[in-house]
Amino acid sequence: MATITVHQTTTATPEQFVAGLTDFGPGRAELFPRSDDGYLKVHARGTDYADVTEGSGGVWERLRYDWSDINHVVLTTTDSNTWGGRSGHTYDLTPQPDGTTKVDVTVVREGKNFKGKAIGALLSVAGARGFAPSLAKTIKAIEARNA
Repeated sequence: MATITVHQTTTATPEQFVAGLTDFGPGRAELFPRSDDGYLKVHARGTDYADVTEGSGGVWERLRYDWSDINHVVLTTTDSNTWGGRSGHTYDLTPQPDGTTKVDVTVVREGKNFKGKAIGALLSVAGARGFAPSLAKTIKAIEARNA
């Protein structure tokens, strides 16, 4: 099992960041490089949750998004062709005194088959180096939307 944590800062508020995180419309890959529109399917959505399938490159997962606490957003993997167990993502958003927001992302990847275990092993080695550029791109795109 791989657990990766990435930390960055954004000029977006927690509400603006979550608005981007929960925008499941076309072009999602512009905000999230690992979410190809061809995989995207919203199964259900409420005021503070969504049930969404997304992925890219032959890896997909169905996630339960919970943003009932705007500063602590939890994405739980409920089904996947690769991930199982405790897989998912957690976004902790902490407003800073200077008006920025600290973004702490924890990604858990527990492979449920050979493919998942192999990718998980690579992620354990690559760690944050693999996720930091994606988060930076996401933050830049969310900031551009709110400029």
